[in-house]
Amino acid sequence: MKTVPAFPHSYLSHRRRLPDLVALFLCVSLLPGCASMATPYETPPFTVAVQYPSSPPQQGADAAAIGWRDYFTDPSLRAVIAQALENNRDLQITILHVAEARAAYGIQRADLFPNIGAQAGEDRSRTPADLSITSKPLLASQYQVMLGLATWEIDFWGRVRSLKDAALQDYLSTDAARRAASIALVAQVANSYLTLREFDERIALARQTIASRAESFRIFTRRVEVGATSRLNLTQVQTLLTQAQALGAQLEQARAAQLNALTLLVGAPLDLQPLAGQLDEQNSLTELRPGLPSDLLVQRPDILAAEHQLRAANANIGAARAAFFPRISLTASTGTASAELSGLFASGSQAWIFSPSISLPIFDAGRRRNNLDLTEARRDMAVAGYEKTVQGAFRDVADALSARRWLAEQVSIARTALTTQRQRARLSQLRYDNGAAAYLDVLDAQRDLLAAEQQLVQTRRALLSSQVSLYAALGGSTADFSAIPGRRPLATNHETSPP
Repeated sequence: MKTVPAFPHSYLSHRRRLPDLVALFLCVSLLPGCASMATPYETPPFTVAVQYPSSPPQQGADAAAIGWRDYFTDPSLRAVIAQALENNRDLQITILHVAEARAAYGIQRADLFPNIGAQAGEDRSRTPADLSITSKPLLASQYQVMLGLATWEIDFWGRVRSLKDAALQDYLSTDAARRAASIALVAQVANSYLTLREFDERIALARQTIASRAESFRIFTRRVEVGATSRLNLTQVQTLLTQAQALGAQLEQARAAQLNALTLLVGAPLDLQPLAGQLDEQNSLTELRPGLPSDLLVQRPDILAAEHQLRAANANIGAARAAFFPRISLTASTGTASAELSGLFASGSQAWIFSPSISLPIFDAGRRRNNLDLTEARRDMAVAGYEKTVQGAFRDVADALSARRWLAEQVSIARTALTTQRQRARLSQLRYDNGAAAYLDVLDAQRDLLAAEQQLVQTRRALLSSQVSLYAALGGSTADFSAIPGRRPLATNHETSPP
């Protein structure tokens, strides 16, 4: 690397006056940088089918137009989600990453502008007699106050601008990732809350069964005491009771673990008491219209984040290409200087320095070529990552649509099965009471009835969870996550395009 002064200092000192140099400096500083040397950005081709499998009906609301506060109508659930968005530690870390990326972009953007500073100083020196032209020791003083321009690169080839664009895209990608994390957190909290309410309903059913079987055990115990039935029947009734009690204890443990998991997601203590009633009566969710797979490109924040990463990689290629060309920089200062402090601002004490320079790359052992290869490889990786994100989003929606369709059918089947099991249990009890069947038939019927009740609750909760997953898979609405609390807006219009 060789640095060659563009104008000899002696030439400047004799042929240029300060006003001329200032005019020249202003003209150069106002020169627009040339266009970026990055290849023109092109969105990768669509890598998934143009429609979702099984052609789902296009009825319902648009997920992108419904905020989570409107989608989730349960007040308790909305309060828990709001608390999670405020206190979840993983989301807070993601928000801080956005602030970090924004600051990094601001630092890189500052390189487009000159760095001007003021300096004041005093120099004292002593020259020994054998080095002095007067053969006597010489004491000298110099005082100066200068306003200067630090070394500033004139971005003729767009290198600094490309680096700024890459930093901007990194920042926008981080912000999109924050919105994706917010939507994912909403879905996680909603599913965890629904699972908690599922346990509430299952525990209520188990307690009803325990109470009914405890009463049966009391009745059969009395019958054994009076000799009206056999002890075998009593043990069978007791078996039913212990099975229900074991199930109740298991469900209580599972609910406690689920509440702890939800508390961790929320990031703050929760006091969620068991609720009565059915899940689907407490949590009605709006029917969503899936739209077309191409809609995901503008609705899913994770896809937008991947696209911004691709744009950043493309801009880095422009910076790597510009590194093959010379760099032109300016250093200048103006002010006043004097050998006496009292003469610092006297007439004739003006001083200035103007030093343009050019750095011409000659030999670097392949560093710049390898750096260009590196940026191109990273761009190709970003393309593959973008396509993978799109394919993953397509699968998420397809899975959620499939789950919504088939779980709705499973709920219908489970309701029919529960009705059948209740009739079977009633008929088995009648046959036993009339001496037409052994109590073992009643035992089997009661056991299957309890399993059918529990299965229906689980399937209804799974159906609700599939609707939550569909809302998140379609990208939801990011309107509720558009700003970081307590900070200025994340991006303005002039920041989203090159200045």
